[in-house]
Amino acid sequence: MSDAAQTVLVTGAAGFIGSYVAKRLSEMGLRVVGCDNYNDYYSPALKHGRVDTLLKPAGIACDHIELSDAAQVADLFKKYKPDYVVHLAAQAGVRYSIKNPAVYVQSNLVAFSNLLESCRQHNVQHLLYASSSSVYGASTNVPFHEDDRTDQPVSLYAATKKANEAMAYSYSSLFGMAATGLRFFTVYGPWGRPDMAYFSFTEKMLKGETIPVFAEGALQRDFTYIDDIVEGVTRLLFKPQPGDTGTPPHAIFNIGNHQPVVVRDFIATLEKVLGVKANIEYLPMQLGDVPATYADTTRLKEWSGFAPSTPLEDGLRRFCEWYRTWHAA
Repeated sequence: MSDAAQTVLVTGAAGFIGSYVAKRLSEMGLRVVGCDNYNDYYSPALKHGRVDTLLKPAGIACDHIELSDAAQVADLFKKYKPDYVVHLAAQAGVRYSIKNPAVYVQSNLVAFSNLLESCRQHNVQHLLYASSSSVYGASTNVPFHEDDRTDQPVSLYAATKKANEAMAYSYSSLFGMAATGLRFFTVYGPWGRPDMAYFSFTEKMLKGETIPVFAEGALQRDFTYIDDIVEGVTRLLFKPQPGDTGTPPHAIFNIGNHQPVVVRDFIATLEKVLGVKANIEYLPMQLGDVPATYADTTRLKEWSGFAPSTPLEDGLRRFCEWYRTWHAA
């Protein structure tokens, strides 16, 4: 698929998705370099654990870089001269964006602007960047298709991701730069993020603590296993939109499991996998939440020949096995 001499820069390489993507690309024979700012949104120890377990054995460096600093980004590109860029670094979390908006402006907007400019200056062959299912807002028109309306975000996090898509499109249009945005749907699996429900629920359930469940557990989420995300990313990285006459080389793809699960059913599956009964406290729907996420993956399947399909129970079992081992260590 690729020339071993080619270099791929993975931003957010100490993050959940980034660490897995970097590892897979290295296994494919590419020269992979990574960067991360190792912020404390959640425990940096988990990020260092990913680096030590997934990246270092593969010989992948993960430089400490603040992408919102244009000078640091410029130096990073001069140092590694990447042929491809997979941009997965961002300030994550819908609810956190309500309390700390300035962090999202710096990490998701200023940083992305710096990255786009360096990609342009260094003639990067293809920029693959993370968007989010949150751009669909509170839409009830399911499943979500890439051509649906996405100009009514219900959180600042979602707004920054929609802005990323618009910014990348403008660079593709102005400079012919190949760029592809990936709308991820509720990614889960080993080495995942502690702020995500599947992780925090597991932690609390094993401790016998009460888990907070919003909107009476009626929300639906399209849980997508990490291996499926990585497969989609690696297939799309080497197949950019060609940019036909009058059309910029920019594309958007949903990457989701196409099987939304009601949160109540998700909890029942987690109970089955853990062998533990959940103590539930039902709470009202929170600001920034949406009733459902549901990916239409037709475009992804037609373009890449792949669409996620890992059953939730299988994925949760793998996560819980990892969690118990990691927690014990």
